Amino acid sequence: SASTGPPPPVPGRPPLVAAAMFAAVPFIRAAAANSRRGALAGALGARRHLSLHEYQSLALFQDFGVAVPKIAVAHSVTEATEIAKGFPGDEVVIKTQVLAGGRGLGHFKENNFQGGVHIIKKDKASEFAEKMLGKTLVTKQTGAAGKPCNVVMFAEKFQIKTEKYFAILMDRGSGGPIMIGSKTGGTSIEDIAAKDPSAIVKSPVDIMEGLSSAQAKEMAVKMGFEGAKADAAAVSIENLYKVFIECDCTMVEINPFAELTDGRVIVCDAKVGFDDNAEFRQMAIHDKRDMSQEDPQEVEAKKYDLNYIKLDGSVACMVNGAGLAMSTMDLLALVGGSPANFLDVGGAANKDTICAAFKIIQGDPDVKSIFINIFGGIMRCDVIADGVVAAVKEVGLTKPLVVRLVGTNVELGKKIIQDSGLPVFAISDFSEAAQKAVDVAK
Repeated sequence: SASTGPPPPVPGRPPLVAAAMFAAVPFIRAAAANSRRGALAGALGARRHLSLHEYQSLALFQDFGVAVPKIAVAHSVTEATEIAKGFPGDEVVIKTQVLAGGRGLGHFKENNFQGGVHIIKKDKASEFAEKMLGKTLVTKQTGAAGKPCNVVMFAEKFQIKTEKYFAILMDRGSGGPIMIGSKTGGTSIEDIAAKDPSAIVKSPVDIMEGLSSAQAKEMAVKMGFEGAKADAAAVSIENLYKVFIECDCTMVEINPFAELTDGRVIVCDAKVGFDDNAEFRQMAIHDKRDMSQEDPQEVEAKKYDLNYIKLDGSVACMVNGAGLAMSTMDLLALVGGSPANFLDVGGAANKDTICAAFKIIQGDPDVKSIFINIFGGIMRCDVIADGVVAAVKEVGLTKPLVVRLVGTNVELGKKIIQDSGLPVFAISDFSEAAQKAVDVAK
């Protein structure tokens, strides 16, 4: 049979093999943080995945037999005071719950309180909860807008002896899940990999055979666990794999995976992503989605099955087909502009969907002009035109609008827009239309 190995490299282009990817460590966490406002591919990857708060992930792990610390959550200052009393000892850990990394080094926008993670005296629980709850945490991953903190998590205080890193995600190179580990954890895995790529241990898992106890033990040993600690780590690794498979995860990331001074081996912190495409069979998990942590425009777009991602530019795009959408964004950049969003209305859109899409992009305060670029195939040009006219009649037209319609029912679409009397720049040439959209945005 023919080889199923990776394709040969393209001359003049660096090879994109899995090993190189993991050496650079563009994990999903980094993609969400660093690429969302620049590289569309990273942003698209991030948007496919439901993310849970730390306390939700740890509770899920516990249900699958993964060793985790004692935790409890509070939604109010009063709850925080009572919950803290239930932990042993004089001190407890309080952690703000927002969907972003770098919480410990972040600050709260409203009161400039520093740090979203603290070890505190139990009688100080209400004081710290007051400074966190209802406030906005800004970290290196949230951007200046920050994320709202509606919940704080309390965890038992413990002493960590050693910290490891562990993750499971899908790997195109091996065609299935891959385990990623390191003897060093508790800090940015991206920094560890950049400093010493050999510190990263990789172990592909045959998705048909699953993860064996022997392979889990081997991974634990490679991560630096020894003796009985390796056995305990292997049990949690096996159960984390069960979570990954049975819950339709796209990523399970543990940092740190720690050995404590009291002899326990536990998962201290976790990030878990779930495939949105599996929502129909993971309803209980997806019901935990915290919409307050997501962009309101993206939440609204999801209601209408629109593929929408907000970006940093000033020219809003409404396009049908991901390929044309990406080409449109590239062309806007080439002619001196920048896209304000990625918006693919798809081939099954109707008048209501188009109307909703138009409201979303016109409602973005960063948008200075709107570029509608439709190649009518499955999606007819007259449907797009009807939706745009209906939306403008409902909410008005407050920003310059450039429309390019080509393909099925193009003449009918143009007639609908012309008869509407809307102040629209109707341009058939792709490059000219893109240039006009950029010019009127300035």
